[in-house]
Amino acid sequence: MTTKTVSDSNAAVIESRDQLIAHLASGEKPATRWRIGTEHEKFVYATSDHHAPSYDEPAGIRALLGELTQHGWRPVEEGGQVIALSGADGSVSLEPAGQFELSGAPLDNLHQTCAETGRHLAQVKAAGEKLGLGFLGLGMWPDKARVELPIMPKGRYAIMLRHMPRVGTLGLDMMLRTCTIQVNLDYASEADMAQKFRVGLALQPLATALFANSPFTEGRPNGYLSYRSHIWSDTDPARTGMLPFVFEQGFGYERYADYMLDVPMYFVYRDGRYIDAAGLSFRDFLRGELSVLPGEKPTIDDWNDHLSTAFPEVRLKTFLEMRGADGGPWNRICALPALWVGLLYDQGALDAAWDLVKGWSLEARQALRDTVPARGLDAPLPGGGRLRDLAGAVLDIATAGLRARARTNAAGDDETGFLEPLREIVRTGKVPAEQLLDRYHGIWGGDVAKVYDEASF
Repeated sequence: MTTKTVSDSNAAVIESRDQLIAHLASGEKPATRWRIGTEHEKFVYATSDHHAPSYDEPAGIRALLGELTQHGWRPVEEGGQVIALSGADGSVSLEPAGQFELSGAPLDNLHQTCAETGRHLAQVKAAGEKLGLGFLGLGMWPDKARVELPIMPKGRYAIMLRHMPRVGTLGLDMMLRTCTIQVNLDYASEADMAQKFRVGLALQPLATALFANSPFTEGRPNGYLSYRSHIWSDTDPARTGMLPFVFEQGFGYERYADYMLDVPMYFVYRDGRYIDAAGLSFRDFLRGELSVLPGEKPTIDDWNDHLSTAFPEVRLKTFLEMRGADGGPWNRICALPALWVGLLYDQGALDAAWDLVKGWSLEARQALRDTVPARGLDAPLPGGGRLRDLAGAVLDIATAGLRARARTNAAGDDETGFLEPLREIVRTGKVPAEQLLDRYHGIWGGDVAKVYDEASF
């Protein structure tokens, strides 16, 4: 979940809906300027007893942020508290219960992405060794109840924590108990954005299955392979889901802007503080009729903040975000951008991927998304067969797309090797969660604490 806010109340005021649409269009870039932005979260725990550290405790989250400044990161404060870091490799931020996120810099190729990931993990591990902290690569806390988890001192989270129980039963779990990997990608035009959005939405269930890594809740199997994905099904229907309008003829920036205008607000950021606007309308804000800021109109920074408060399976800002994957180990952090870059950054691959899914009905796409969290690659495909029957073909298309990009490292290797963890999943037929469950029922002897030994960075 993106958490950065840089709102400036002195920014230019928005006077019309057309400006909101133009902002989405401003993300267009020629293919030579397309970049890859990878975000990944991990759980922080004390190695002594596996508890989730609070912000303020002596070797807690604030201390971890402080240690990272030794590696050149610059502190970002809110209300006098350091709540994030910025640097050459992007930004480090905190999710609501202290999940630690790197939002990587926009990079040209996957070799750079994996090097960036390696630098970040080396830094946090070094800091963790000094503080007695470890880092867990899963999609959901395997053993923590909500009441056991701390809350980070960020104003927007207080607003969201109050609002979530009003609109769904699992929103607090999403905020407090989940981790994800995400990749952010560019588009050349409105038509290119629409095609990438459609392919991304249709194939997001496959990414969810391949990266499914959240089979435990409070120390026991929860009946799902990606419980993190299931959580989104009852978080807040006004701001989540598969967005069926994306597949309608004529979809583009205007239609997405209208969708976002109908997504209820969470907050407005002014003068260093968050103003609670939960449930209010951005349309009213655009008219200068927002009850918490009467007579004031939004800025483009307010619109950017609002764009970050919708959580569909694919999200549009001035780039596209692929949001379907559970958190996981280093090699799968690199594999997720490899999958989507291979599919979306070569026109031949993009067309081939669209050919695979363009005949699926709205109902079939939704059924696949609903089934995948529990069944993974065994989810039934539209038209017959199982998702596993499609997985190999999609990876072949992604491989061809990466080969066509021809981005090589100093040894002459192209980017296709980053797909190998996914090919291994398809070869074995078992997604990561199924492998964890086998170990839980086998050599772990039903002790989920063993996951800290095997799934930590």
